[in-house]
Amino acid sequence: MLTGKTILVTGGTGSLGKVLVKRLLTGELGLPRKIFIFSRDEAKQHEMRMSYMNKHAATDEIIFRNFQRMLDFRIGDVRDFHSIAESLRGVDVVFNAAALKQVPTCEYFPYQAVLTNIGGPENIVRAIQELGLPVQTVVGVSTDKACKPVNVMGMTKSLQERIFIQANMRCPDTRFICVRYGNVLASRGSVIPLFHDQIRNGGPVTITTPDMTRFLLSLDQAVDTIFAAYKEANRGETYIPRVPSARVVDIATALIGDRPIQSVITGIRPGEKLHEILISEEECHRSVSRGSYYAILPMLPELSDGKEYTAALHNEFSSADNVMAPAGVVDMLRHYRLMLDDNLQEDGELLR
Repeated sequence: MLTGKTILVTGGTGSLGKVLVKRLLTGELGLPRKIFIFSRDEAKQHEMRMSYMNKHAATDEIIFRNFQRMLDFRIGDVRDFHSIAESLRGVDVVFNAAALKQVPTCEYFPYQAVLTNIGGPENIVRAIQELGLPVQTVVGVSTDKACKPVNVMGMTKSLQERIFIQANMRCPDTRFICVRYGNVLASRGSVIPLFHDQIRNGGPVTITTPDMTRFLLSLDQAVDTIFAAYKEANRGETYIPRVPSARVVDIATALIGDRPIQSVITGIRPGEKLHEILISEEECHRSVSRGSYYAILPMLPELSDGKEYTAALHNEFSSADNVMAPAGVVDMLRHYRLMLDDNLQEDGELLR
């Protein structure tokens, strides 16, 4: 499906972007002709380039002939129309993983989140529309916080979804689809690296509230969702993985294990929810089952195919429902231990 195609991954040096690129290179959806890794962080690009060249240290000459390689690193910012427009030329498929995603950061710098999470997607759509670019598919990466949002990050991601979905009308020759999922285990800025760092330093482990729950999935499950949407989703659909949820306090307890480390309750941070939602009650009636996923059909009647569907849900899909028992949390963390250790660059002491 991706054989011979040129792919652009915005935010390609982030936690998700790196795993997405790695999976693309396996050829499981066919081997692409070219992968553009687009981001604004030259240090992360340098580090990622060296890792693929099996170098531990190098000077600037490793950028020479960059454009002749399959992995083509592009410095740019989705906020800048001209840089994203230039990188979209000749591209067949776009995976938009560029985002400001840390909830407190977005609360204190809301307009910066607007520029990246809303302005960036609009720039992608505008470039395809105004320049007549023959992009086949754009996949927007969203979050459970976009569903009934109460924080800036979720609000901006919710608007990203709406921009991409409506873009099917602005750019009728391009398929725009989205994916929406919960907390990614060990991704940059997530709770597990924080807990792990606190444990290594002897504690205490900070827990916002004992009742807080979150959906959990691995980086590979996040990429699985992106690939499933790319393979199956119709124009304007949003794919949701059927993933478990857990109490955050159970995650902390599993990571602490039998270590003599205390935990303290600190209270909910600015913009946090007690429970997250992946599908709201307003979206239930237009959500259908697709194997291991739900697909939310587009709200706009112009994007409807006119068929009758059986709703897959009668209530919202909340992290407060079907919460894993503490033993299940331990099993999940042990199952993903190698991935977690690799992401945290640790020595295998995450779970004893």
